[in-house]
Amino acid sequence: MATSIPYGSPQAITLQSAGLFAANMQRNTMLNRLTGKLPQQDEANSVIRRQSDSKLPIVRCMDLTKTAGEEITFDLVNPVNGIPIMGSEYAEGRGVGMSFSQDQLRINQARFPISAGDTMSQQRTPHELRTLARSQAQAFMDRLNDQQILVHMAGARGFHNSIEWAVPLASHAKFSAIMVNSVKAPTKNRHWMSTGSGIERIAASGNEITLATTDVLNADVVDSLRTVLDSMTLPPPPVIFEGDKMASDAPLRVLLVSAEQYTSFVQSTNFRTLQANALQRASMAGNHPIFMGEAGLWNGILIVKMPKPIRFYAGDSLRYCASYTSESETSTDLIPASFGTTYAVDRAILLGGQALAEAWGKHNKSGSPYFWSEKELDHGDKLELLVGMISGRSKIRFLIDHGSEQQYTDFGVMAIDTVVRIAGA
Repeated sequence: MATSIPYGSPQAITLQSAGLFAANMQRNTMLNRLTGKLPQQDEANSVIRRQSDSKLPIVRCMDLTKTAGEEITFDLVNPVNGIPIMGSEYAEGRGVGMSFSQDQLRINQARFPISAGDTMSQQRTPHELRTLARSQAQAFMDRLNDQQILVHMAGARGFHNSIEWAVPLASHAKFSAIMVNSVKAPTKNRHWMSTGSGIERIAASGNEITLATTDVLNADVVDSLRTVLDSMTLPPPPVIFEGDKMASDAPLRVLLVSAEQYTSFVQSTNFRTLQANALQRASMAGNHPIFMGEAGLWNGILIVKMPKPIRFYAGDSLRYCASYTSESETSTDLIPASFGTTYAVDRAILLGGQALAEAWGKHNKSGSPYFWSEKELDHGDKLELLVGMISGRSKIRFLIDHGSEQQYTDFGVMAIDTVVRIAGA
């Protein structure tokens, strides 16, 4: 829709117009601090040899900015298993074969046009609409980028909605196209829910998820989560920040929580101690900004806020995988109707290394993933600006040999669903 500022409107120029205020929308800049490069073979070799290497939750591939293409693939070296051959027993020809799992993601262009008004609009306002339109378009694309990352890692868009969401609800006709790659519900071995005193697998009864209003996020839940991480087969790899001197002796994961989950956790423990722990670890990791501000370190898990909740309200479907060996999603089980408008379920996201892959392409004119266009319309009377990006994101998932069976596994991310009291309810 074109911007048209008619004569006499509140936006028309007046001599008293001296300042311009802009609405500030939250942007998840924290996600940029969790981004590194796509790992190569030498890094895989280091992992197999149990050597430390730089692992961040979001791995970025720029290969498609150099070579034409719209899809990349990446491989996982599955661990080998067997028993050794002892003494002089014949060994030749009895080698254990290596196996690989593969995943891929696509890229596509996203464009966002915005009107910079017409000749008379420029006459009636003291503001440079062209400059404002560029800022608005760039801010929108930044939000889209961050929210695509968040939704893919969570494995769900959720049902929280506001003007700040650039990604529409999953029911929107263009949701799949906007997300570029499929949004995949968490695999069974990476999906948990709170019991109020610990965590358990997702369960349902009578087509309702068996959560009670007391099943919140607290210190006991985080302790239970750490115990599960320590005892599970092939857990998400630790997050290793550059320069972290404690990475090998005290491995970290990052837990993204909603504001309501954060408040619930803070009320369950002495959070000042947790903040002090985070600051102390920051001093051992080059004062990395992820440890600063409203961050707390508890039992090897760094707890930080995400500005947008992945939220499910009463009666909403909580999609989940009911089998370890299938990606089929159950969608018929709902958040309890008894939650009404007072309670909801928020998804916390535990991030290990290499949780999500992000690929960028190259625009044929700009030579980079981002591109701008300005065009005059209606014989030069109107101006429209457009910003675009060529990219794609996907949660990293492999079919991994767990010994007794091959399980679909979200490589570096886990989901923990907990009940929250809705703010203001």
